[in-house]
Amino acid sequence: MCQRNPIECIVPPHMLREIYERGTPEQKEQAFRTAALSAHLRGERQAQLGDLQVTPRAQAGGKQRIVYTAANGTSLPGTAVRSEGQPASGDAAVDEAYEGSGATYDLYSDIYGRDSIDGSGLRLDSTVHYGSSYDNAFWNGSQMVYGDGDENLPEDERIFNRFTIAIDIIAHELTHGVTQYTAKLLYFQQSGALNESMSDVFGSLVKQRGLGQTANQADWIIGGGLFGPSINGVGIRSMKAPGTAYNDPLLGKDPQPAHMSAYVNTSSDNGGVHINSGIPNHAFYVTALNLGGNAWEKAGRIWYQTLRDRLTFNSNFQQAADATYSVAESLYGVGSLEQQAVRAGWAEVGIVVGATTNPGCGARAGMVLEALFGNPNR
Repeated sequence: MCQRNPIECIVPPHMLREIYERGTPEQKEQAFRTAALSAHLRGERQAQLGDLQVTPRAQAGGKQRIVYTAANGTSLPGTAVRSEGQPASGDAAVDEAYEGSGATYDLYSDIYGRDSIDGSGLRLDSTVHYGSSYDNAFWNGSQMVYGDGDENLPEDERIFNRFTIAIDIIAHELTHGVTQYTAKLLYFQQSGALNESMSDVFGSLVKQRGLGQTANQADWIIGGGLFGPSINGVGIRSMKAPGTAYNDPLLGKDPQPAHMSAYVNTSSDNGGVHINSGIPNHAFYVTALNLGGNAWEKAGRIWYQTLRDRLTFNSNFQQAADATYSVAESLYGVGSLEQQAVRAGWAEVGIVVGATTNPGCGARAGMVLEALFGNPNR
């Protein structure tokens, strides 16, 4: 079914499935437990909210953050540990969640003039130490939630570090909230892949801004530092070179395409939202590289205004290409270098500005493992 407000996790189901099929007994157990809990949360959220609703919460105004701990339970939000203006707690996960949500707020506020996730000062709530060895992080419609990864496993069996370790993961998940309050992109097929891509784009921009990197200097990796030392990979996705982020005996090979000619038609992962997001990701990367300088300034502004004003719940890749091209014109002029860079970015992934497509939205039911991990025959 097409979903507007599911929980949106950073680790895709196909990765958990690979672990379940190839891992040690302990790794299999953790992958299954993570997938099962995530599936339960999706069902619970759908039952509580319905497809069209958004979780309401009081607005604070300005930058306001609270970080809670679930103390390895699953009750949310948990016990408050650090609030706005308080000093560091000494708990790495707490302090990373606090600083990461602040850096995300700052990008949207300082560069794009947006007051928090909803544009009206929504307080940024985060819960760390969620579950027992929970191998994921997610936005649940009203707050951020982070697992501790595989900290209980021996170092040579550790797949994931704590999920606050990468600031782009924090910004990625919070951007799902921005999308929720703007375009409301359906979490399915191309609109869902755009949803994921927008989160990768702004996740990377928060990281780049914090490091003071230009588009040329940035690594464009999503989730750098998340993998344990035994995993052969630099992160969970690469915007610069989709399909190359990891190639590991346990996790398999990064399945992301970088071009429409390799688009993956699948019933798993809500129609491949974490897989086909590599295509618009790469279009943004090429656009930003062609423009040079700081990617959050021009390319980021074009993408942000497109998300805020031009995309709708069922927008597809073609419509996103056309919209970013139109926004570039409105911001920088007809035939401007910025508009030409947008056209070239989408052309690089096989999408011609002004062409037409006919997207669909549908799903097939599957068995329990497919519901948890995705289709192994994708």
